[in-house]
Amino acid sequence: MTTASTIPVPAKKGRFFRMIKRIFQVLAALVVLAAICGALYQAIANWRDGRRFPQEGRSVALGAAFPNVALNLDCSGPGGPTVILDTGLGVPAVGWKFVQPEVAKFARVCSYDRAGYGWSTPGPLPRTSGEIVKELHALLAASGEKGPYILVAHSFGGFNVRVYAKEYPADVAGLVLVDTSHEDQEARMPGSLQTFMKKQSAQLEFQRKVAPILIFFGIARLTSGEEGPPNLPKSFLREVKYLQLQPKFVEATASEIQSFSASADEVRAAGNLGNRPLVVLTAGKEEDAKDLPKGLDKRDLDEFRKIWISELQVEEARLSTDGRQIIVPDSTHMIPFFRPDTVIAAIREVSEAVKVQAPKP
Repeated sequence: MTTASTIPVPAKKGRFFRMIKRIFQVLAALVVLAAICGALYQAIANWRDGRRFPQEGRSVALGAAFPNVALNLDCSGPGGPTVILDTGLGVPAVGWKFVQPEVAKFARVCSYDRAGYGWSTPGPLPRTSGEIVKELHALLAASGEKGPYILVAHSFGGFNVRVYAKEYPADVAGLVLVDTSHEDQEARMPGSLQTFMKKQSAQLEFQRKVAPILIFFGIARLTSGEEGPPNLPKSFLREVKYLQLQPKFVEATASEIQSFSASADEVRAAGNLGNRPLVVLTAGKEEDAKDLPKGLDKRDLDEFRKIWISELQVEEARLSTDGRQIIVPDSTHMIPFFRPDTVIAAIREVSEAVKVQAPKP
């Protein structure tokens, strides 16, 4: 009796299975080849960008309290009060490229890369404002820069400078808040916008895990493109992309996003800013519907924009008894890119006010 295991396979059927096996072998080889080519492409492009965009600033080790952490600090300009620039979430220090050179004409000014950003090394997790502020204080001390400082922040950076003012009050003479985050903004969003943000947050952990793989094999670089606002130089957009396509950057920004609520609590506990000179710049232009993320309703965004301009940003201006709000009607959120002149003018205003307040020798 013949068992199923001994039944001979017809010749034609055997050739078919061998052909299928061969196809899979070829496909596997192509996948491996594509992966190797992608990794080589990323390595070569990264090397090329590294030569084209050298470090702007210098690396400063933070000392024994922060082992193996060194932050990039780029300072220029004459004497004080020194201006310290803190970027928004996801923007390396070069994001101040259109502001810093002009400020350097009348004040000493320093931009820096937070840990994991730009030319800085990674730092301890989680990336809360409290942790960021400790590192900034250590950076300024190690670098030899002298306060008190004028702190200038964009977007999420506003959390950091407000916590800094609470932790090191003697170091802060004045502030400029450029369309900065508000500690209660999440709770005061329309319900549908809150739901959208929660969905985005839920996807973040998966994106954080796969991003290093996509970067290593060149997929992120190939798919990111070089499109950007027409007023921004292509070379600047390429430099920003080069600095963002780094696993350490993905880790840092993901942690800052995941720690947003914790940072908001730290800001809430920081209190007001006393009588320090303060200028709050608020973006007044609507976002173009075509630039909105998929799934975000523009009507909800417009509703929140009204709350942002007339409530949240007004409350920030009232943090100081010497504060005022300036609405920038022709700029969306990225004011340092679209209207850097307004940021420069606000820094000059606060700088002059600080000089007037300073005790005479």
